[in-house]
Amino acid sequence: MSIPFPLLTDHFAPLASRYDVAFCDVWGVIHNGVAPFPETVDALQRFRAGGGRVVLLTNAPRDGDVVVQFLDGLKVPRDAYDAVVTSGDVARAEIEARRADAALHIGPERDTSMFDDLDLRFTDVEHADYVICSGLYDDETETPDDYRDLLAAMRRRELFMVCANPDRVVERGNVLVYCAGAIADAYEAVGGGVMFTGKPYRPIYERALACAQRLRGADVPLDRVVAIGDSVRTDLRGASGFGIDCLFVTAGIHAEELGGRDSIDHGALAAIFTDAGILPAAVTRRLAW
Repeated sequence: MSIPFPLLTDHFAPLASRYDVAFCDVWGVIHNGVAPFPETVDALQRFRAGGGRVVLLTNAPRDGDVVVQFLDGLKVPRDAYDAVVTSGDVARAEIEARRADAALHIGPERDTSMFDDLDLRFTDVEHADYVICSGLYDDETETPDDYRDLLAAMRRRELFMVCANPDRVVERGNVLVYCAGAIADAYEAVGGGVMFTGKPYRPIYERALACAQRLRGADVPLDRVVAIGDSVRTDLRGASGFGIDCLFVTAGIHAEELGGRDSIDHGALAAIFTDAGILPAAVTRRLAW
């Protein structure tokens, strides 16, 4: 059964007055891991200049300060956003509650800032009390299939996993690389227990809303918040579950199935929303003012 087609727009400006706050995705919307998108940076700057607040909402499995430093390195100006909320921030709170337990960390060394000042004990799968997954050890050469034996050993010991990044894949340049969500999904598939700390799950949105309300110094009604993102699974589903609008960007991780980065296949777009059973408020190829 099909659902109505959403509004298609090339510009955010006609929609901007509806919202006081934008929860904006980072990878795939603001940058591709290699370079920022100038038109997106401009749109966020203009939204802020008009009184809006921008909270970057990302499934990065590290704290917000590290994301800010990464954006600085890409030359994304700080006046394009007000704050950053990450899945790593939410995961850290869960990990801190388990700081007496020994953990197995699955993920690259670059994610360990999430553990700063927690004095955690890390160990192997045979001695761990639980698992923290922030990604693959080497996302340039590995796939989830490389983790089959490790996941089986975790399942035998009935270890609980905290997944610090629910994304399955993310863009790096024009290449898609696997993320922690792909490992967590594979663990769930063999019966393992998983807690996902980022989008599309509610805790990260609650944290972002609290941040937006502090920035504005007042309550922010949900109908004055828009989520901007490129993933049906995380951005669209998360916005819908939290009760806020979504502006869906097609030139991100779904680009190849939706007609490419320079055009939109309307039939494919309708199909992806029908399959999800969720409709965004509007669709744009790339965020631009």
